[in-house]
Amino acid sequence: MSRMPGAIPWRFKFGALLCLSAGLPGGLAGAQTGNDTPQIYTCTDAQGRRLTSDRPIRECLDREQKILNPSGTVKAKIGPVLTAQERSEQDLKVKAEQEERARQEEEKRRDRALLIRYPTADSHHKERAEALAHINRVKQSAAARVTQLELDQVKLADEMAFYQKDPNKAPVKLRRQIDAVRQAQAAQERFIDEQDAETSRVNARFDDEFKRLTPLWRMASGKAP
Repeated sequence: MSRMPGAIPWRFKFGALLCLSAGLPGGLAGAQTGNDTPQIYTCTDAQGRRLTSDRPIRECLDREQKILNPSGTVKAKIGPVLTAQERSEQDLKVKAEQEERARQEEEKRRDRALLIRYPTADSHHKERAEALAHINRVKQSAAARVTQLELDQVKLADEMAFYQKDPNKAPVKLRRQIDAVRQAQAAQERFIDEQDAETSRVNARFDDEFKRLTPLWRMASGKAP
C-alpha cells in the first residue's frame, strides 16, 4: 500500500507518544479508569494547540485534560499537576477558607446566643442599666470610705500638730496610723478609677451587642426595635 511522501507511519507516532508519557509522574502516566478500554486524552496547550494522546499530555500538565470515550464524549477530567509551591499556596487558601467558615459559624452561634439572652431591645437596655447601677453602688461605697478616711486624716493631723516642732517625737503608733490612712486613700482612689474604667467597658460591650442585635431583632419581628 502506498503512502504520501513524508507521512509518518502510525506505529512511529504511537511509539513517540509512549516515549513522551514515559517521563510523566507515575500518578498521571498510568492514569486509567480501571479497565482496558482505550482512552483518549485531549487538551489545549499554552500555545493554543489542540493536542490528543492515549496518555496524559506533558504539554498540558499545568492545565485540565479531558479523557474521551471512543465515541468522543467526555469520560473524565484530570486536573493540572501542581508544583510544590502551588500545592502549598492551595493548602493555605483552603486553610484560610476553612478558618473563615469557622469564624462565620462562630459569629452565627454568638448571634443566636445573644438573641436568646436578649429577645427584645428592652431586655438589653434593662441589663445594661442593672450592670451600671451595680458599678455605681460600688463606687458610692468607695466614695463613702474616702469620706471616712478624710475625717480620720483630719483627726490624726490634729494629734500630729502637738508634735509640730519635732515630728520625730510623735508616737510610732500615730505615725503608722497616718501612713495607713494615706495608703488606704490611695487604694480607694485607684479602686474608683478602676470602676470608671469598668463603666466604659460595660458601655462598650452593650453598644457592640446592640449593633449586632438590632438586625436580628428586625428579622425576628419584621420591624426595627
